[in-house]
Amino acid sequence: MGRLALLSVSDKSGLVEFARQLVEEFGFEIISSGGTAKSLQAAGLPVIKVSEYTGSPEILGGRVKTLHPRVHGGILARKDVPQDLEDLQANNIRPLDLVVVNLYPFEQTIAQENVTVAEAIEQIDIGGPAMLRASAKNFAHLTVLSNPKYYQAYLEELRQHNGETSLAFRQKMAGETFALTNAYDQAIASYFASLATEETDKPLPTRFSLAGVELQSLRYGENPHQSASWYQTGTQATGWAAAIKLQGKELSYNNLVDLEAARRIITEFGSDEAACAILKHTNPCGVAIGTTLVEAYEKAFNADSVSAFGGIVALNKSIDSQTAKALTTTFLECVVAPGCDEEAKEILAAKGNVRVLVLPNLNEGPKQVVKVIAGGFLVQASDDAKDDPETWEIVTEKQPTPEMLAELLFGWKVTKHVKSNAIVVTKNRTTLGVGAGQMNRVGSVKIALEEAGVAAKGAYLASDGFFPFDDSVRTAADAGIVAIIQPGGSVKDKTVIKAANELGLVMILTGMRHFNH
Repeated sequence: MGRLALLSVSDKSGLVEFARQLVEEFGFEIISSGGTAKSLQAAGLPVIKVSEYTGSPEILGGRVKTLHPRVHGGILARKDVPQDLEDLQANNIRPLDLVVVNLYPFEQTIAQENVTVAEAIEQIDIGGPAMLRASAKNFAHLTVLSNPKYYQAYLEELRQHNGETSLAFRQKMAGETFALTNAYDQAIASYFASLATEETDKPLPTRFSLAGVELQSLRYGENPHQSASWYQTGTQATGWAAAIKLQGKELSYNNLVDLEAARRIITEFGSDEAACAILKHTNPCGVAIGTTLVEAYEKAFNADSVSAFGGIVALNKSIDSQTAKALTTTFLECVVAPGCDEEAKEILAAKGNVRVLVLPNLNEGPKQVVKVIAGGFLVQASDDAKDDPETWEIVTEKQPTPEMLAELLFGWKVTKHVKSNAIVVTKNRTTLGVGAGQMNRVGSVKIALEEAGVAAKGAYLASDGFFPFDDSVRTAADAGIVAIIQPGGSVKDKTVIKAANELGLVMILTGMRHFNH
C-alpha cells in the first residue's frame, strides 16, 4: 500500500492540481469526503470516501463525517511507539502521512447581511478543527496543510527530500495550523460576544483574544531599528485593509497609526458638512468645517501651515478637482477620503509620492481599544459616545447664543482626539491653537493660546479635562477667549465658575471627560 493522504477542504483553490501531483508523482492514495471527494472524482482521480474507509456513513446531515477512530487513530499514531503501531494493526487503521484540511467559511458567512444565528452556527466547523489540531500535535510523524498557499511548498519538500518532508517544515506547518484554529475560535467567540446585550452581559467579555494574518511586512516600525508588520483581522478585509490606494509609496507603520487617528477625528463630522482634519504624530494641527471641501481644507491648512507640511489629511467628502489642486500645493504624506473623482485623480497624479487612499466606510472603526502592557493587555470600549448639547450645563451668568453653542461643540469634538492634557482654541469652525500632551493643563493652555496669537481674541477654548484651579481661566480671558467648554468635576468648580463670571465668560460643563492618552 502507498502513502495515505486525507483531503477535506472548504476552499478548493488548487485542489485538483495538487491532488493529481500527489497521486501521479508521489503515489499517494487519497481519502476524502463530501464535496472534496466529488471534485476529485469529477477530475478522474481515484478517491476512497471517508465513509467507505471508516465503515460508518455520514450522518446528521454531514455534521459527523470524520469523527472516527480510523481517521483520528491514523492521524495521532506515533510511528516510533510500538504500542501505537500494534493498536493500528489490531484496529485495521492505516497511518496518515498527509492531512489537508481547511475550515467552513464562518467569517465569510457572518459578514453577509441579515445572516441568522442558525445559519452562522451551521458554519461552525467541528471535524475540521479536530483533525487540524490532532495533525498539528503529531507533526513529528505527518504533515498538515491548512491553507492552499502551502501546496507547492509541500511538493517541493517531497522533491528535495526523496519523497519525505523535513521536521522543520512539518513543525512550521503545525504552528500555522494552531494559529488558524486559534483565529477561527476567536472569530466564533467574538460573534457570540456581539450577540450579547448590555442588559444581560458585561460590555466586555471575560476572555478577549486578538488574532490576525500578516497583510504586509512593513519596512520598519516607529523607528528604523524596530521591525513591524501589518495584520488583518478576519478573513474579510475591512477598514484600512479594504482601503483602495490610488497612488503613492507603500504605507509605513507611522502612516497607518496617523491615518487611524485622522479617521477617528473625521468621523465626528456628518456628511451634511464639509470637514477636513490635518494631523501630525496623531495630533490634529488643523481641523475645520467649510461650505465646500476645498474651503474646509484651506481653513485647516492655514490653521497651522508649518505643522501641516508633511501631514496626514482626512476629508469627509469625495475629493473634487478644486480640492485636489489645493492638495498639490504642498508636501503631504497621505490623503484619505471616502471617494475621489476622475479629474481629481489626474490632478493628484502630479504629486506621485503622496499616498492617496479611498476608504468609503470612514465611519466604521473598532469598538474596542487594546493596549499591551507587561504581562498582559488592557481593553476598553472606544470613546465613540455622541455628545449631546442638551445634557450640557450652562454654569455662568452669561448665556451662550446658538452660534456660540455650535462653535463650542466643534471645539469639543476636536479636543476629544488630542492627546491629554488637551486644549483646543477655535473660531469660525477652525482650530487656531492646539495644546497637546503636556504634563499639566496650564502648559497646554499656554501653548494653544500662543499658537492662536492675536486670533484668540473673540475665540473659544475647549478642555478635555476639568480645571483644577482658576489660573487657566484667567489666562484664557486675558488672551481674549469669550467662552470655555470643559467637563467639570473639580473640587474647585465653584472657584473656576466664579472667575468665569467675574471675567464675563460663558462656561459650559459637559459632564463627560475625553482623556486620550
